[in-house]
Amino acid sequence: MAAVSYATWMLEQEARALMTRLKRIKPFALHETMVPAAAILPAAQISIEQHLTKGRRELRRLIERYIRWLHSPSAQSASPAQAQRLFSLLRLRFNTVLTQFDLFNDVLTQRSEHETGVWLSGLDVVSADALTLPGHYYDVPPVICYLDRGAGAAIRRARTRLPGGGENPVAVIRVPRERMIGSGIASSLIHEVGHQAAALLNLVNSLQPVLQGMQRGSGSHSAIWSLWERWISEIVADLWSVARIGIASTLGLMGVVSLPRAFVFHLNRDDPHPPPWIRVKLSCAIGEALYPHPQWERLTRLWEAFYPLSGLGAAQRRNYDALQATLPGLVALLINHRPKCLRGRSLAEALQVRNRQPQHLQALFRLWQQDPSKMYRAPPTLVFAVIGQARADGRLSPEQESTILGKLLTHWALSSTLQTAADCSRQDWRHETPEFKLAIKY
Repeated sequence: MAAVSYATWMLEQEARALMTRLKRIKPFALHETMVPAAAILPAAQISIEQHLTKGRRELRRLIERYIRWLHSPSAQSASPAQAQRLFSLLRLRFNTVLTQFDLFNDVLTQRSEHETGVWLSGLDVVSADALTLPGHYYDVPPVICYLDRGAGAAIRRARTRLPGGGENPVAVIRVPRERMIGSGIASSLIHEVGHQAAALLNLVNSLQPVLQGMQRGSGSHSAIWSLWERWISEIVADLWSVARIGIASTLGLMGVVSLPRAFVFHLNRDDPHPPPWIRVKLSCAIGEALYPHPQWERLTRLWEAFYPLSGLGAAQRRNYDALQATLPGLVALLINHRPKCLRGRSLAEALQVRNRQPQHLQALFRLWQQDPSKMYRAPPTLVFAVIGQARADGRLSPEQESTILGKLLTHWALSSTLQTAADCSRQDWRHETPEFKLAIKY
């Protein structure tokens, strides 16, 4: 067999083998086992299946076109090296399809875990509630959650680029397994939701010019305002968390960043996160501005007792003194910020913080103690705010908190599933939508 003919035959075999393996990648609806209450919402499922189906179809067309090309006159005149180069590009594209499949597969596989899968579905509901603002300032993308090791959470935002290309159809939030289940999980979760909300509202870009202006007019504190600008993405996410769940956010943050002293005070100008010490102080200051109450001063003093400034070097101490001096101005700037997308409202007004005041949360807790059924009908973020406040007040033990939240996550997952089933039953499935057909088509 001639070298060119042998190369063509070999590459065709490899391309056909690639096609065979591609056909083995089935929609998640055909191979993921989970109870209905653990399933992700249909909007998320359809968005993911649409995205992955599109990628598989494009790759299938490319493989078929390559095989046709191998038998064309132009391929006969091409060198084996050229034909191999084209095949290697196909293999890279195939691995991209697998990478994106595995990204969502890792998330969905946990839904098969007993109890955990249902709780994750409940966290999806909490995330959707945390992301929704009255006023329809943006379209809320689907959110799905999964657990992983480590103390911190992370998000792959919706509408951002996926590995290998394409736009992420859903927001994927990784929450730390060690926080299951306590009110601290809402702190991590809603911080990540805050990143998604900030992107939808373009908050970082609207705040940066203001912070740059502060740098030009702050004299000796100019360098400090440049640090606040560097950290603004994480700061906005922390603001979102405090605004949605109150003191539960700050307590959860303290649980994450309570590290050995060297880490708590380490100031890395290349890190988008503020140092833990000032980050907790900032969270307390935001809480005091949104919900004036003695609890914030008490929590601030506790944090300073855990990690006193005494013992720092002179340069470190100057930095932290300057950060504290500019902190009130930063908080005022944040909560009074009025980006165009909020149509004249400030961040505090848009987030409707009035129903998160400590006295209101305490009153709700007393009411729910008398009639627990009212708690199950309240919005999930309000429930976390009430429970976090009760924990902070010493009215709820960690054991009681974990039991209640386990029941609530199960309730939210089940309620969401039943509501979805009811919505589906009202539709005429004799006329399925194109999205539904695409989601179930292999």
